[in-house]
Amino acid sequence: MTAKIGKTVGDSQPYWPAAPKRPKGAPNILVVLFDDVGFSDFGCYGSPIATPTIDAIAQRGLRYTGFHTTSMCSTTRAALLTGRNHHSVGVGCLANFDSGYPGYRGKIAKEAGTLAEMLRPHGYRNYMLGKWHVTPLTESGATGPFDGWPLGRGFDRFYGFMDAETDQYAPELVRDNTPVDPPGTFATGYHLTADLVDQAIRYLADHLADDAGIPWLTWVALGACHAPHQAPADLIAKYDALFANGWDNERDQRLARQKKTGIVPQDTRMPPHNDAVKPWAELPGGEKRLYTRLQAAYAAMLEHADQHLARLMGFLEEAGQLDDTLVIVMSDNGASQEGGPLGMVNAMGPYNLRRETLEEKIARIDDIGGPDTHSNFPLGWAMAANTPLRRYKQNTHGGGIRDPLVISWPKGLAARGELRHQFCHASDLTPTLLDIVGVTPPAVINGIEQMPIEGTSFAPSLKNPQAPSKKTPQYFEMFGHRGLVMDGWKAVAFHPMGTSFDKDKWELFHLDRDFSETDDLAAKEPERLKAMIAEWWKQAEAHKVLPLDDRFAPRFADNAKRFHGPRKRFVFHAGMGHVPTDVAPDVRSRTYTIEADARIDGPATEGVLIAHGDMTCGYSLYLKDNRLTYDMNIGGQHHIAVSDRPVPAGNRRLGVRMRRKEGRNVATLLIDGEPAGGFDEPHGFVSFISWSGLDVGRDRGSPVSHYEAPFSFTGRLRKVTMVMDDDQMLDAKAAADAVLARE
Repeated sequence: MTAKIGKTVGDSQPYWPAAPKRPKGAPNILVVLFDDVGFSDFGCYGSPIATPTIDAIAQRGLRYTGFHTTSMCSTTRAALLTGRNHHSVGVGCLANFDSGYPGYRGKIAKEAGTLAEMLRPHGYRNYMLGKWHVTPLTESGATGPFDGWPLGRGFDRFYGFMDAETDQYAPELVRDNTPVDPPGTFATGYHLTADLVDQAIRYLADHLADDAGIPWLTWVALGACHAPHQAPADLIAKYDALFANGWDNERDQRLARQKKTGIVPQDTRMPPHNDAVKPWAELPGGEKRLYTRLQAAYAAMLEHADQHLARLMGFLEEAGQLDDTLVIVMSDNGASQEGGPLGMVNAMGPYNLRRETLEEKIARIDDIGGPDTHSNFPLGWAMAANTPLRRYKQNTHGGGIRDPLVISWPKGLAARGELRHQFCHASDLTPTLLDIVGVTPPAVINGIEQMPIEGTSFAPSLKNPQAPSKKTPQYFEMFGHRGLVMDGWKAVAFHPMGTSFDKDKWELFHLDRDFSETDDLAAKEPERLKAMIAEWWKQAEAHKVLPLDDRFAPRFADNAKRFHGPRKRFVFHAGMGHVPTDVAPDVRSRTYTIEADARIDGPATEGVLIAHGDMTCGYSLYLKDNRLTYDMNIGGQHHIAVSDRPVPAGNRRLGVRMRRKEGRNVATLLIDGEPAGGFDEPHGFVSFISWSGLDVGRDRGSPVSHYEAPFSFTGRLRKVTMVMDDDQMLDAKAAADAVLARE
C-alpha cells in the first residue's frame, strides 16, 4: 500500500498543501533601527552630520515628527516587535533582569506574538540582523533556553548580538543560535556595521536566488550610535572643525534648520539647559577639545552607518527590489545621558571606581573611537542631539521618547519628501505594517492564545496628511519617570530615583502648541492635569506597569544572585565555545581561584589559558616567555603578575588566587599549587568585568593583555576550573549603574 502524506487524491497520489501566498499588494519590509540617535541627528531632521542615504529615503517618502518610543532600548524593541505596550508583554524595563512581576520579566511573553511570527504564515521569510536585547542575558548561554532568541520568535535567520551593546571592532556575535567569531579585526579593517550590512545583503541575495517571489522582512538593528562610539579615524577627524563652536551654537543652528524645513513649528522655543550642562563659553580650552572629539566620534559613527546603509539600498535597487520595499528608518530612544557631564574615553575604569581624570582623557584624545576605548559623549552633546527637546534617553520628557521616523515605499506611496505631524508610538508600528500587508493579527500562535494588539495603525496618515492622530491615551514609564499623551496634551513627571513617587512634580504641556515642552500649564489647568494623572494610573493598572519600582540597584543585584544561586564552581573543558559575559563566573568583589590543567611541552609553549573581557577591561591568565602571567585590566590600567620562575615542562596545574583583603586585591600566582609571585593593588572588579565574554585556550578578539589576539595556547589544555569563595561584597548601586550605562 502506498503511504499517504497529508490529504490524498484517489488511492495513492500524494497531495501537498499549497505554500502560503503573498497577500495581494504586500511589500517587502526593511526596518533599519538605530540606537540612541537623538531627534535632530539625521540630516533631514536638522543635523549637519552627513546622512545622505537617510535623507534620500526621506525624499522618496515621509518624515514623522510625532513618533514616540519608550525611552529605552529593550522596551522599545518589545513594543515595535509586538504591537503592544512594553509592560504588557513583560519587558517593562530591561532584558538584563527579571523582577518577578508580570510587567518586568525581561522577556517577551509567548502571548505577545512578534511581527515575524504574524507574517510567517502568510509566506514571509524573516531575517534579523544586529541587536536583539529582548531575551534575558542569563538565557544567552550555550543551553539557552532559545525560545526567546530571534529564531524562537519567528525569524528564520539571525546574525547579530544579544546584549545592549558590543564592541564594534570585536563584537559578541551570534549566528542563528551559536556564538561565532567576527570575520575580521580592527587591524584588517573590520567594523560591525559593515559586517551587518554584508550579512543583510547575503541573506537577501540568497533569498532572491532561491525564490524572488517570496516576500521578506529584514530587520537591521545597528549598534550605531550606542556607546562605545567607534568609527574610522578619518571620519572622526572630519567633524572636529564642524563642532568646534560647541553645543549651544549647535542647538541654535539645528532649531533654525528645523523651523526652515517644517520639522517643528515656527514658534518652537529652545528649552533651557538640562541639569548639569554648562554653557559652552564657560569651559576651559582642553575640555572643549575633548568634548568636541567625543562628539566627532559619535557623528562619525552615524555617518559611517549611513554609508553602509547606502550599500544595502544600492543592492535593493540593483536587484529590482527597491520600488516594492517598504523602508523604515528610526531610532529606539533619544540620545543617551550615560556619558555624564564630562564624557568618557574608557567607561570601564569608572564603573570599577577607577577615576578617569580630565587630564587622562585629554591625553588620550587621539585614541577616541579606536579599539582600546569605550567612549561616550557628555551631556551637552546629548542635549544638542535631542534638539529642541528636554532631557534624554531613560526620561519621559521629549528628549527621551520623541524620535525620528522615516518611511518610504515608492510603489505604494505617492508622497515624496513630505512631513507628517501625527502622534504615533512604537507599539503602533506592527499594526501599521499588518494593515499595509493585509494581515489580521492571529488569535493563536504556536497553540498559545494571543493578547490583543494594543497599538493603533497609522497607515491612513501615510497617504493622508490630515488623518487624525492616535485617539487612545498613550502612557509612558521608565524607572519611575512617567508620562501620558492624550488629545494633544501631555502630562509628565521626572522622578529622582530613591524619592517618594508622591513627591514627583507633574507638568502639563499642550503638545499641539508647545513642541519642546517649555510652557508648563499645570497651574493654569489643574483639573485637566488631575484628570490626566488619574488616566495614567488607569493605564498603568491595565498594562502591568504596577507596582512602581525605582529600586534599580537592588533589583539588579537580586537577579544576579538568583541566577548564579549557590553555584561557586565552573569547569571549562578544552574545545568549548565562547561564554557570554552574563553567564560567565561572577568574580566581582570576591575571592576566587583559577586553575588550568595543562601540558607544557617546553620553554616555547605559550598562549592564553583563560581570558574574560577585551582591551578596555577584563582578566587573562596566560603563558608568555615561559612565565605564568595574570593581567587584571581595570579600564585599561593593567595590574600584572609575572611568575618568579619559569614554568617547567610536563603536566602542570597553573593558576591564580585572587583575594579581597581590607579593600585591596591580592593576587598569588600558583604553579602546581605553590606560590610563584603576585601583586597587591587597590583597584579590582568592583562592579563590572566586561561586555565581552570568556574563552579558554585563546583570547578570541580584542586582547585583554599585552599580546596579539587570539594568542592561542600551544600546549595541551585539558580544562580550566574556577572556584569562587562565598565572600562577595557587591556594591549593588555601582553594579546597577554600570549595567544601566550599557543600555
